[in-house]
Amino acid sequence: MTSAGGAGGRDRDAEGRARSARPRDGLGRPLPYGAEGVPRQPEGVVRAPEATVAEAQSLLDAGRPFHAHEVFEDAWKSGPEEERALWRGLAQLSVGLTHAARGNALGGARLLRRGAGAVEDWERERGEDRPYGMDLAGVVRWARELAGRVEAGSGPVDAATESPRLGP
Repeated sequence: MTSAGGAGGRDRDAEGRARSARPRDGLGRPLPYGAEGVPRQPEGVVRAPEATVAEAQSLLDAGRPFHAHEVFEDAWKSGPEEERALWRGLAQLSVGLTHAARGNALGGARLLRRGAGAVEDWERERGEDRPYGMDLAGVVRWARELAGRVEAGSGPVDAATESPRLGP
């Protein structure tokens, strides 16, 4: 990773792509250079589905839904075509929780509902309600209930206490 001040004043990776080198907090917000951030999730990691669920749940439990989204995004991009909508929906739910925790009620509620719809559609089309041990119906209920509360003005939520249980 190169530092700020590259072409156009942006951080760039070894291949020259724009990639922020700034540290981030637990909700993925950029912090000032030199500040203490949380470890970032490596990108492009191929995991078994069960490992994806376990890693994402650990991050959700720790109040790091932005980072859980990165794990789901890896599964969405590297997994089999027939599962991509599931992982994308779970990533949207994680980003929705991120926005709700940051105080963005409108964006949080929209992403929670969009992710819930995607997960529900995948479940209905595939006829699988517990892939890899996940309780998809419970996750959908959680997302819609949280979206309603956030939209009603509950204010920023605590990501750790509001995170869903993906499985039993």
